[in-house]
Amino acid sequence: MLCLPSAASFRPADPAARGALASQQQQQQQQQSLPHPHTLAAQGRLPIPSAAAFRPADPTAQGAIASKQQKMFRMREFDHFVVIDFEATCEKDSRIYPQEIIEFPAVLVDAATGALLSSFRTYVKPRHHPQLTAFCSELTGIQQQQVDGGVDLATALGMHDSWLASAGAAKNRLAVVTWGDWDCKTMLESECSFKCLNKPRYFDQWVNLRIPFEAVFGAGRRNLQEAVREAGLEWDGRLHCGLDDARNTARLLVELMRRGASITITGSLPQPPPPAPEPEPELQLQPQMAPLNHSISWCTGAAATTGGCCYCGVPIRCDMVTTPGPMHGRFFFGCGNWTPTFGPMCHFFLWAA
Repeated sequence: MLCLPSAASFRPADPAARGALASQQQQQQQQQSLPHPHTLAAQGRLPIPSAAAFRPADPTAQGAIASKQQKMFRMREFDHFVVIDFEATCEKDSRIYPQEIIEFPAVLVDAATGALLSSFRTYVKPRHHPQLTAFCSELTGIQQQQVDGGVDLATALGMHDSWLASAGAAKNRLAVVTWGDWDCKTMLESECSFKCLNKPRYFDQWVNLRIPFEAVFGAGRRNLQEAVREAGLEWDGRLHCGLDDARNTARLLVELMRRGASITITGSLPQPPPPAPEPEPELQLQPQMAPLNHSISWCTGAAATTGGCCYCGVPIRCDMVTTPGPMHGRFFFGCGNWTPTFGPMCHFFLWAA
């Protein structure tokens, strides 16, 4: 029978040697307990290195990464885009005064994913030209019965606001997107002005999609349909149908985002001046009048203090009839865009009380 040596006989006498041997044995046990990387890959589980493994030791590299992250954050300036494309009363080869919105469409786009989340449309009943022209119906596809059953513009603005809220779009984190400046700068602003309506503040600035489009595809005159096709997209729907135009504009927006175009505010309305101080009572030359138009406060001589505008979108003017006759001496309110040569530029007129 052989006499096997005990484990103590293999233990080095030197304490330092014993420590090295124990460390080597521990490492071998750890390697045996860990699965091989190829085994993990076969199981679909690769070891994930710690965050410290990705952290550059060079402070300059750390700063570059931080700068890139900040730039990516700035690129997402908004959570949502709301794309609009109004249709308004019109006539062939002439301009209608005042022009009014008859279709109010919008499409909500997720600014992070480019997903088209929701759409909105309501028809708006025009007040000053309630009967659509044949040219307008043919161009837009909007029928008379649709605007007859529509709402007024103030109600449409409120409905649009409620739709955004129900979709979870925060007003301070969205941007209005249009194809051109006309929708926000001209159409909505002028109609709200002469009708004395308060519109939501997010309509005071917008993204004119022509600008990022030309940054990607180059400058040139194109309508919306031509731009959509140039971007490699198929036009969907009817041209000059407000909702179809808004949907195609939204698809074009998403394509520009995919191509890395910068989508940021390109236009805004000037901020209104601070309100003038109220006149001291002792300086009033005559008592206040009771006007028919509640936007008019008082009138003396040929000057008026007013918060209303004419159809041109400029402050209305007050004047007095000087021609002899039954109306001599009466005050009236008319177009503020008046010159001695051309007279009034629109048909706004209202007798003062």
